Amino acid sequence: MKVKIRAKGVHLSMPIPVSMVGFVIRFIPDRIFEDMRSHTSNPYCSLISKDIISIVLRESLDLFKENKGLEIIHVEASDGTFVSIKL
Repeated sequence: MKVKIRAKGVHLSMPIPVSMVGFVIRFIPDRIFEDMRSHTSNPYCSLISKDIISIVLRESLDLFKENKGLEIIHVEASDGTFVSIKL
């Protein structure tokens, strides 16, 4: 998996082995998940947690390996911010 982030003053390109995604999620600060929950509507905000996301990723691991090179996230903002995640 390749994660690319470009924003004002930040250029990050990081390869992450698909098998280590669960390990990486454990180190994301809880305040990030709290912020995502605050911007999500009520019935879905309970699904945004480290535990739920880890379970979904673990169950999807075979699909990720089958679809290498697929871009799953591609966001370009008007201020030049760019985020891309490819399998």
